[in-house]
Amino acid sequence: MVIAIDGPAGAGKSTVARAVAERLGFTYLDTGAMYRAVALAAAQRPGEEPARVAEQADITVGNRVTLDGRDVTDAIRGADVSAGASRVAADPGVRRALVAKQQAILREGDWVAEGRDIGSVVAPDAAVKVFLTASADERARRRAAELGLAPDQVLREQHARDRRDATADRTVLEPAPDAVPVDTTGLSLEDVVAQIEMLAVEAQELR
Repeated sequence: MVIAIDGPAGAGKSTVARAVAERLGFTYLDTGAMYRAVALAAAQRPGEEPARVAEQADITVGNRVTLDGRDVTDAIRGADVSAGASRVAADPGVRRALVAKQQAILREGDWVAEGRDIGSVVAPDAAVKVFLTASADERARRRAAELGLAPDQVLREQHARDRRDATADRTVLEPAPDAVPVDTTGLSLEDVVAQIEMLAVEAQELR
């Protein structure tokens, strides 16, 4: 079974997906980490097409993230890499390469996959699709706390990122037609996990 969790940056996808995977005994797939890894690799290989970098990169994700055998778990979380990930994700060639890798990963086993086009592109046949949202201020507050930056700065960058995503022929700001929307503003992590767990139980009963 695949549980697809989508939503914009700061909606709580990573935290929720990890918690759901732990609760259900599924494996967690952080697709955003794969884009971050490509952004890091592309920055280290100036002049090379990001799509080619994505095709050639050996990326593993789990408790740690490796890129061509190097542990880059911490390196991919910087603000510069975050901005770079949004840019490379707008490249159709990068998306094609990483979607193919992600689909291969998800073919077997039980997964909680999170990202920003999982239910619509990567796993359109996922048993459970959830689209997490939150207010712009709440998203910025969470990202600022995660990155150790000022909320106002993060909010400005967030607006720019959302505009870029909305105009890059992507589906990241739109839920899949059959996705269940969950607004995480004001909800505890346990509240959100419980909602998704209930959806998973219902989906398993229908299999």
